Amino acid sequence: MKVLVVGSGAREHALCWKLSAEPETEVICAPGNGGIAALVRCLPVDVNDAASILALVEAEAVDLTVIGPEAPLAAGAVDLLTSRGRRVFGPTARAAQLETSKAFAKDFMQRHGVPTARYRVCASAEEALSVVRGGELGDRLVVKADGLAAGKGVVVADDAAMAEAAIEAAMVARVFGAAGARIVLEERLSGPEVSFFVLTDGRRALPLPSAQDHKRALDGDRGPNTGGMGAFAPSPLLSTALHARVMREIVEPVVAGMAAEGTPFCGFLYCGLMLTADGPKVIEFNVRFGDPEAQVVLPMIDEPLAPLLWSASAGELTAAECRVDGDARVGVVLASKGYPANVETGQVIRGLERVARDCADVLVFHAGTRDAAAGLVTAGGRVLTVVGRGATYEAAIARAYDAVARLSFDGMQVRRDIGRSALAAPR
Repeated sequence: MKVLVVGSGAREHALCWKLSAEPETEVICAPGNGGIAALVRCLPVDVNDAASILALVEAEAVDLTVIGPEAPLAAGAVDLLTSRGRRVFGPTARAAQLETSKAFAKDFMQRHGVPTARYRVCASAEEALSVVRGGELGDRLVVKADGLAAGKGVVVADDAAMAEAAIEAAMVARVFGAAGARIVLEERLSGPEVSFFVLTDGRRALPLPSAQDHKRALDGDRGPNTGGMGAFAPSPLLSTALHARVMREIVEPVVAGMAAEGTPFCGFLYCGLMLTADGPKVIEFNVRFGDPEAQVVLPMIDEPLAPLLWSASAGELTAAECRVDGDARVGVVLASKGYPANVETGQVIRGLERVARDCADVLVFHAGTRDAAAGLVTAGGRVLTVVGRGATYEAAIARAYDAVARLSFDGMQVRRDIGRSALAAPR
């Protein structure tokens, strides 16, 4: 089987790493990055242009296309490839609205009884400010840009003044562009967060290992929200009973509801959950694998992934369980100076050879890297994800940070507490 992975981040590197190690599977990536290019053949493509992806699929006689990031899903890549008889794993543009429109997702959950926070969708700053000042959702709110904002369109407000400032930024200053034309205001929930993943063919859902990520830029969950500074898997908070409850109350109603509305969902579905005193509630959906969660979840899967993606893309998923190994994974993100705002790139990355030579049970997935005359250099906000494996969380943390200590580039940012919350979780 010839598989094309579309994307250029660490999630796509992890997918290429997993798929390329499987028998009778040839993997190519577009556009890829400096690390992926050392593993599989990379080809240029405009991920925002569905026609460009189709042209590559046809030129390369690709059997299965796996879409990594959200942008090509929103651009209708799956719709176009499917219309041309090409096998593709990922949701259509309409199904992808679970991520591309926060308002769509909230209204959908309300229609199908999926537990989530109380909310209001607002089409103007005046309407949103009125909701805040009226207090109908409480004193502490979450302000979300309706559209895609590269993981940065959410403000968790500590008070009304902070919520009002977030509304002004999104809807008046338009810091998120068109994504902030509408916003969703939510009551602020309380509890630990868990990332819950399934692979679905539109009718059935196959659960994958859970994870927990670290969104804030600084240790102790301080600083601005980012796309993710690290993750660990599996989540120690997800008991067998709670896992079954999430499948019953959230995943199955979502999959059935999407099918009933004529938009069956095929692909990776990420359910960002908050474990409240009233039970698990959905914070958000992603319609693709999370990043950095993919980098810690994919290495846990102890069976070939390509056959699962192939059968799901045909609507013929039959597996009820996914075989996984029992070890923990901890992934630490190395980011450029200035991330998540204006970043400095072009810095030479040092130490990768040392990690490959000296660090057992460690994987390094590239996000923002490229080849240059000086060697491999930084080319984005998040640069690398260093993943340690261990029989315990302690061992996985130690291996990840031992490898991190051998890596450097000018301005490197890294959190030093990734995985620590796993040690404090009830066993």
